[in-house]
Amino acid sequence: MDNYKKRIADEILQKKLKSKGAILIEGPKWCGKTTTAEQISKSILYMANPENKEQNLMLADINPSLLLSGDTPRLIDEWQLAPKLWDAVRFEVDHRKEEGQFILTGSSVPVDKNLITHTGTGRFSRLLMRPMTLYESLESTGTVSLSDLFEAKDMKGINNLTLEDLAFVCCRGGWPRSISMEKEIALEQAFDYYDAIVNSDISRVDGINREPVRVKNLMRSYSRNIASQASIETLRNDMIHNDSCSLDTDTVFSYVNALKKIFVIEEVPAWNPNLRSKTAIRTSDTRYFIDPSIATASLGIGPEDLINDLNTFGLIFENLCIRDLRVYAESINGSVYHYKDASSLECDAVIHLRNGSYGLIEIKLGGDKLIEEGANNLIKLKNKIDITKMKSPSFLMVLTGTGPYAYKRSDDVYIVPIGSLKN
Repeated sequence: MDNYKKRIADEILQKKLKSKGAILIEGPKWCGKTTTAEQISKSILYMANPENKEQNLMLADINPSLLLSGDTPRLIDEWQLAPKLWDAVRFEVDHRKEEGQFILTGSSVPVDKNLITHTGTGRFSRLLMRPMTLYESLESTGTVSLSDLFEAKDMKGINNLTLEDLAFVCCRGGWPRSISMEKEIALEQAFDYYDAIVNSDISRVDGINREPVRVKNLMRSYSRNIASQASIETLRNDMIHNDSCSLDTDTVFSYVNALKKIFVIEEVPAWNPNLRSKTAIRTSDTRYFIDPSIATASLGIGPEDLINDLNTFGLIFENLCIRDLRVYAESINGSVYHYKDASSLECDAVIHLRNGSYGLIEIKLGGDKLIEEGANNLIKLKNKIDITKMKSPSFLMVLTGTGPYAYKRSDDVYIVPIGSLKN
């Protein structure tokens, strides 16, 4: 495709195809999974194509090998519509004894997992795609590399995004098709996405009918508790005021799990380092949407509302940064965690690589006072870590929204605008 914007997942997919017979690309609807897979596929089966859907489902049930015939790598889009294809692909991979045979894409977990008899270990590799980062949408200059920070290379970063720009990209989100749309039209896409979640997607995922009003209440409550470790009980108590029926925590938990299955919610797990003291570490996950625009759509707000409410803006901005950090980190074999202990010392993001290296990151929308607070928190946490039992952090960084440049302070804390960052 001539207008295809390169994704960080492109290179990851290429590598995975060299190491496994089949790759499963998962992620929310409309994040670009199929388009990315189409760039490298030599043949394609669209399971959801209305013209052939019934025939495809029938063949998947009685003779799935017919659907797997074609030039490789062969893309099977929305494979979860016919879960039996999983075992059929695994069987083909075993017998062909070649890598890079199949790419499967799906925007939800299969309804009936009982139709899958094998985990796919050794045959499948998974790739989670998310909406586009600011670097992929060409809105970050990419002048600061996360990889370079781990390698202690010199850094000179430039940021061109204003506070107004950040408010817009938070509300528009990273949905690929919205990137090239006019601003007003682009902002509508997140609301359409939200409506689809509420009215159909959350019920289709497992065939359980869920009340749209209750889904709205949950997503609104979740948005108000974004970037926190709010419990299910807290969400329930927040929802109960607008719920006409009795509501228990099990019901709320099932709704949250359904949103996870369609990749709407993606929480950040707790980080558990070796500390010099015996401070108790909080183990609850931190609550985030996979894209900040889902939160703004759930709250029914737009860019101007964020500008007029900087506290809410700061939390939505944090969700934006976590989205981008996850994509950047995974491309360099890292994962994103969150730290909070009993003394309320907190670190918004810890990027931990497979080799044991890690970086500590505080996220602040802007302002000298908040940046100074973030830097001090990072230094406090660094001093708590027992470096006789684990490595020292590779870097300390305050990730900000404002400021024209990235720079390193005299205390070695990096100040980096999100509009300058890349993997």
